[in-house]
Amino acid sequence: MNKVLTHKDITGKLAENLGLKNPMALPRISKITISAGIGKLYNSDKKVVKEVVENLTFIAGQKPVVTKARLSISNFKLREEMPTGVTVTLRGRRMFDFLNNFIHIVCPRIRDFQGYSERSMDGQGNISVGIKEHLVFPEINPDDLVTIHGLQINIKTTAKSNKEGVELLKLYNFPFKKQ
Repeated sequence: MNKVLTHKDITGKLAENLGLKNPMALPRISKITISAGIGKLYNSDKKVVKEVVENLTFIAGQKPVVTKARLSISNFKLREEMPTGVTVTLRGRRMFDFLNNFIHIVCPRIRDFQGYSERSMDGQGNISVGIKEHLVFPEINPDDLVTIHGLQINIKTTAKSNKEGVELLKLYNFPFKKQ
């Protein structure tokens, strides 16, 4: 398995690519947020919240938080305090471990995977990636599943532009589409 890259490992190459001399001006990954929406799943089975929390705990390596509705909205069959999603924020060593796992193990397991587009960046060097089935993570045992759900992975950087964000993620071997 590949070595887990941290910011210290790529600093020199990143400074050279971006033409920056001050190491504090270099962009870095600040956090990774993993979330799963459970609104429709919750209406069919109340035990699904526990299962999704358990799955995200296995994937992230830390316990997620259950987000709840603040207001009731009758058109969506949503009541106040009803669970709507599960989210976990990773920083530090767990963040780099998850990123390495995602890039080198999970992405190759995604069916018909061609890479992520550089245009999916948000203008400030952050990228948001959606996964349709959480089964691509090796931590999940398919025999124990009741429901299959998707995940949203947000990688937040301190980059000031998409160019800086792409350069940063490329040094971590992030799978961008070849153009």
